[in-house]
Amino acid sequence: MIIYRNTKAGFVDDVRSNSIASIIEHKFLEHHFSHNNDAEYRSWANSLQYLRNAIDVPEIDDMCQVAIEYQIPLTSKRVDFLISGIDDTNHNNVVIIELKQWETCGKTSRPDIVTAYTGGANRAVVHPSYQAYSYAKTIESFNESIVQYDISLHPCAYLHNFKESNRGNIDCALYKEALEMAPVFLENDTRELSRFISKLVRRKSELDLLYLIEDGRLRPAKALQDALGSMLKGNREFYLIDEQKVAFETIRKIVHNALKESGNPKYTIIVEGGPGTGKSVVAIQLLCELIRSGYTANYVTKNAAPRNVYFEQLRRDAYTQNYIKSLFKGSGSYVDAGKNVFDCLIVDEAHRLQMKSGMFQNRGACQTKEIIHASRVSVFFIDEDQIVTTSDVGSVELIKECAEMEGSCLISGSYINLVSQFRCNGSDGYLAFLNDILGIRNTANTEMDLDYDVRIFDSPVKMREALREKNIISNKSRMIAGYCYDWISKNDKTQFDIILPDGFKAQWNFSDTNTWAIDEDSFDQVGCIHTSQGLEFDYVGVIIGKDLVFRNGAVQTDYQSRSRTDKSLKGIRSSGNYDLANRIIRNTYKTILSRGQKGCFIYCEDEQLREYIRERIGQIKL
Repeated sequence: MIIYRNTKAGFVDDVRSNSIASIIEHKFLEHHFSHNNDAEYRSWANSLQYLRNAIDVPEIDDMCQVAIEYQIPLTSKRVDFLISGIDDTNHNNVVIIELKQWETCGKTSRPDIVTAYTGGANRAVVHPSYQAYSYAKTIESFNESIVQYDISLHPCAYLHNFKESNRGNIDCALYKEALEMAPVFLENDTRELSRFISKLVRRKSELDLLYLIEDGRLRPAKALQDALGSMLKGNREFYLIDEQKVAFETIRKIVHNALKESGNPKYTIIVEGGPGTGKSVVAIQLLCELIRSGYTANYVTKNAAPRNVYFEQLRRDAYTQNYIKSLFKGSGSYVDAGKNVFDCLIVDEAHRLQMKSGMFQNRGACQTKEIIHASRVSVFFIDEDQIVTTSDVGSVELIKECAEMEGSCLISGSYINLVSQFRCNGSDGYLAFLNDILGIRNTANTEMDLDYDVRIFDSPVKMREALREKNIISNKSRMIAGYCYDWISKNDKTQFDIILPDGFKAQWNFSDTNTWAIDEDSFDQVGCIHTSQGLEFDYVGVIIGKDLVFRNGAVQTDYQSRSRTDKSLKGIRSSGNYDLANRIIRNTYKTILSRGQKGCFIYCEDEQLREYIRERIGQIKL
């Protein structure tokens, strides 16, 4: 999605008339999008004046195409400025420009990371050159048209207020790699920026390059499980963006420093992030980097589903079973571990940690404490809104308590938290919408503000067939349901577990496979929270059972409508903790409704809930 597009001449006129900022804001409103804040408006008014000076030169033809605020597919990230055209050899080029109003920044000892005053505070952020480069590589990885039409992307950064006296803080050997990938231009470099652009963009292309960037055919979304084997071999499959990169480099530096320090210091790091913010991508990339550097590290998760999928994918990539199992562990693996036997334990989905381990949850004292005890550096990726069973005790507060008991230095805070959306087509608005609909928290923006394919169906059969069409493309679409249906087919394959109107019949995922999410013949089986959490799909079709209904003007939960074979609410009746049951049901649906990268199809058993959600998204009946 491009918010503003024009010719170079049209852009120059809009800037000269001092109307560019108001035009862009109006375009946001036309697309029913919100932008960040008043500071963003001021940045358009200020930065684009300087950029006009750089491109308003005779070497760049007036008909070359310009775009402002381009949202990268499947992410919530936007590119500040693009200009496209052909060079003297008639090659198609697009220049990507990251704009900053900084006057200075601070150096750090972390690759590609600087400190700058932004968002009202001095923060660790990615170097603008790395930011521009990572955006360009992410666009390339999603857009097939770039390869098909041989379009070259050329990233750079323009810091038009950055003082020459401070050049050494941003343009120095420390950031050599990023600068080689994407040059940076400062306050006195406007002519150099003009020359950089005009070498690449001289005349308008015969192709509509911006259309191909915006609406070109997308590659199938890359799932983490598909790229894991390549990542372990040292290949870069994902380009960490913005706060993902800051978190990754910060953690890597802490591990490196901890193992050099005398006295065996311990560190515990908490990284908070909602669904789709890239917690698992950062965790896996961190594991691969530490292993290649010779550190002893494990990826730890209580969820068996992602571990089983990772095992199967790596087995197909010819990794030995012993090697795979030495890297990927369940959360109960450290009951008897000695102190500091691992350099780093990376805990994904830390909200799913239990108090005790073992089949009967009768071993050990506290999984969180055991993990911290066993490692010099323990890293916990956590989202407390994804607690989905009564045995889930993982919390930020518990991690802090256990770190203190183990004498481990605690590191947490907004500078390493993950906030940007890389699922649900990058729609922060969709996640806000789910929070509001499900009553998890009130949100100021309850309207979806980005292009995410969400549909409400009156027929579960029609939903399944619409989803089947998506699955044919790449076998990355699945049905998931709330746990309201007894699993009778576990012992009798002739039976159907889920029987709904319109002749819909389906079984829960097969009991004889641990890899339902990737099996070739599993589409017609229905997954649940336990087989889908920690994984992602292109599209999901979600069946909302009778444990979530709409009554008396509000979305309500009914824990008694859960299946008797589901143990997620074990102990609720005896404890009387119905608030916890209510929280678990709402968290469960938020989790499964946010598994799809491109879209979510929904069928609700409760007709009133179906109509309420339809009304809220303003969608006609399908």
